[in-house]
Amino acid sequence: MADGEMLTFDELIRHWAREKPDQVALEQDGEALTFAELDERSRRIVAMLGGKGLKRGDRIAWLGKNARLYFELFYAAARMGVVTVPIGWRLAAPEVAYILGDTGAKLLFLDNGFENLAAKACAEMDSPPTVIDTPTAQAEIAAAPADEFTAAGPDDAVLQLYTSGTTGNPKGAVLTNANLFSLRQPAEEAAQPWSQWEEDEAILVCMPCAHIGGTGLGIMAMAAGIRAIVQAEFTPDGVLDGFEQGITRLFIVPAALQMVIQHPRAKDTDMSAVKYVLYGAAPIPLDLLREAVQTIPGAGFLQCYGMTETTGTIAMLPPEDHTLEGNGRMKSAGRAVPGAELKVVGEDGVELPRGEVGELICKSPSNMQGYWHLPDATKSALKDGWMHTGDAAYMDEDGYVYIQDRIKDMIISGGENVYPAQVESAIYGHPAVGEVAVIGVPDDTWGEAVKACVVPRPGSEVDPKDIIAFTRERLAGFKVPKSVDVIEVMPRNASGKILRRELRAPYWEGRERQVN
Repeated sequence: MADGEMLTFDELIRHWAREKPDQVALEQDGEALTFAELDERSRRIVAMLGGKGLKRGDRIAWLGKNARLYFELFYAAARMGVVTVPIGWRLAAPEVAYILGDTGAKLLFLDNGFENLAAKACAEMDSPPTVIDTPTAQAEIAAAPADEFTAAGPDDAVLQLYTSGTTGNPKGAVLTNANLFSLRQPAEEAAQPWSQWEEDEAILVCMPCAHIGGTGLGIMAMAAGIRAIVQAEFTPDGVLDGFEQGITRLFIVPAALQMVIQHPRAKDTDMSAVKYVLYGAAPIPLDLLREAVQTIPGAGFLQCYGMTETTGTIAMLPPEDHTLEGNGRMKSAGRAVPGAELKVVGEDGVELPRGEVGELICKSPSNMQGYWHLPDATKSALKDGWMHTGDAAYMDEDGYVYIQDRIKDMIISGGENVYPAQVESAIYGHPAVGEVAVIGVPDDTWGEAVKACVVPRPGSEVDPKDIIAFTRERLAGFKVPKSVDVIEVMPRNASGKILRRELRAPYWEGRERQVN
């Protein structure tokens, strides 16, 4: 069986244990596990889980940062068809309790240091899971036998990730073995350079494991049979350490990339091994790209667009579309990856002419199985095999997709649609602006008015009048902010996305609807 035809963790772990038993599969803080050791250890975990009565379709949860143990548990559980639910460690106890209750997880595995948060969350539940801390887990795994077992198939669910809903409770996106691995074959057939792997490559896993951008990189390393270097969380120092350990690829959000390349150590760190820098969650500002290319000169830059519900990347902007002079395509999220199909549709679901803004939808074997226990939400998101992304976008003649914004983040001012991302992009060019987010606030005349929230660049001062004048030269009048708030820090979630709802909240207090 060719690499690309393997669609389950079980097939891949057996394959790599046979093909390259001594190659490192996972390492953290200098402690490594080879593919042969991973095969044996994951069998022990399967036996340990089976001994606790877990069977295919049951859930286990992980509360903590990234850890080698998390990936071992996830890979092993996936081999037997038990679903792993990583929970964001920045969440508050009631949020953790909600996810645990929603999943019905039988076991909760803890990273070191999360005992209090787990205790608080479990105290809020009628039937909490059995909690297993790291030392206990390690001892139980060591004591379990490395037996044979019945392996899960391609269509068995293995991962459940909670998407931070902008309204109400988060939803659990259920992903199968095949969702995780089925785009590899078309990628290999397309023979794009970034789909090829050398023997000595290594991927850095530092984005949070509760997000597809974190766990997805572990999956990518497993699929390619190369080493995954796991770090508990993103720090600029950690990424620079990773360069020194020989990482060849990493995924990072632009705000984090900026911290890495502007770090004092960056100019003395050898980054020559890096082949590709994958970035996502936002387009890259041109100035940041220039700085990054000069700092990591050998790397190709790839912008990735996707969502939890599509198991990550469904569109990619390749290195050749990144130029230091800047070009129109760099504002796009690239084109559909091999094996995925993208369309822009109107409210009636009919495909729109190129250049018109509508909702981006995706047909792909990586589309989720559905939202856990939410048939209505699943039905409205997945229609005839097409995932409705909730992103407003248009497509150009060459199939490049330009994301305008989340449809629900769109501001309607005087009947005109304003997409915050477009306004942000214009304001970002101002020399005093470090970060910017644009929101709609209530306005008695226009329904909503455009407001910019700006974090100044270090050492700069922001004059709101100046920002408004600067934007007016670049955008239509109705898109220009009516007001500018200067703030110290931008609220973000764990994966680096700006939390516009937190910026909006104070202005919409006491109003029934979030749209005026």
